[in-house]
Amino acid sequence: MTPIAAAFTLRAALVAVAALGGAGLPAGDAGAVSLRVKLACASDYYAHCSDHSPDSPGVRQCMRANGLKLSKGCIDALVGAGEVSKHEVARRSAAAR
Repeated sequence: MTPIAAAFTLRAALVAVAALGGAGLPAGDAGAVSLRVKLACASDYYAHCSDHSPDSPGVRQCMRANGLKLSKGCIDALVGAGEVSKHEVARRSAAAR
């Protein structure tokens, strides 16, 4: 990766973290989204839910509504953070077939 491409990638990651900084609840609350989720789901947020303010309650609702479209990395991060269970992911995947 060229230094310019690396700089753009880093900048995009920082912008995504800033944009998702308040996704759902204020920092420090039990429902605050982890940095891992913010980084893993940034592109999914921009692709599907960017019409919702990152700190609005609609972000979680939008991400759930678009669950089948989310990237594997985002889903794995959401499962790891306890935002969704493996069982729920499997149930939704099976229902979509």
